[in-house]
Amino acid sequence: MTDWIDIISGDAPLVIGLPHTGTDIPAELEDRFVSPWLARKDADWWIDRLYAFAADMGATMVRTRLSRSVIDCNRDPSGQSLYPGQTTTGLCPTETFDGEPLYHVDQEPDEMEIAHRRTAYFNPYHAALSAELDRLHALHGKVVLYDAHSIRSHVPRLFDGQLPQYNIGTDGGTTCDPVLEETVVGTVGATGRNHVLNGRFRGGWTTRHYGRPAEGYHAIQMELAMGGYLVEPARPSPGNWPPPFDPATPLIADLKTIISACIAFARA
Repeated sequence: MTDWIDIISGDAPLVIGLPHTGTDIPAELEDRFVSPWLARKDADWWIDRLYAFAADMGATMVRTRLSRSVIDCNRDPSGQSLYPGQTTTGLCPTETFDGEPLYHVDQEPDEMEIAHRRTAYFNPYHAALSAELDRLHALHGKVVLYDAHSIRSHVPRLFDGQLPQYNIGTDGGTTCDPVLEETVVGTVGATGRNHVLNGRFRGGWTTRHYGRPAEGYHAIQMELAMGGYLVEPARPSPGNWPPPFDPATPLIADLKTIISACIAFARA
């Protein structure tokens, strides 16, 4: 296995995908980015730490250490937009969520380089994810893929207003059994925090690709608004972003309940 993919293998019928928590940038690309900070700005900050408890519950964790600016492992590898008509970033992003250019002039990856990155970085991550899902499916006959994400609460270029705390994505109910969808929505609702089902983030490529409920593969995406677990500045800058992780955030208790409910569904 490559040294930039972290796998914690458990025996519970649940895999947590972590495609956007990485900050590593291959040495040969460093000088092509406008700045290392911009290349790491849109990471799903601290999500791997928020869900660290899940390993003790028997969950399997699959994480890439690479920055999403190098390769976005939750985009369609064909390059097709997951959200037609809406602003989004690509398989190898060339700008931040705020529209800032990531690369120096004439340093953006061309089609040949994008194909190389797909082979070198995207495919190994998904091979690892797929292998763990198949392993647990063989053990239990049913497995849940929980794709874990977060984003700043306010990103005007991507969505209006403030994002709900919990954004649950099942691509319109197609990627998992309705019972799992109802269970997660009900569990989140019991926290008293605002939430939405299949809103702005209805599930990326990972959720849509692996969710085959008729075959016992149930996928769900959870996008957290970062404001619920860190102090978001009005304007992120190298001096204030990312804020430090707070291990006492009450969201961890919520997430433990949500993960427990997903495992219970798969074991039922």
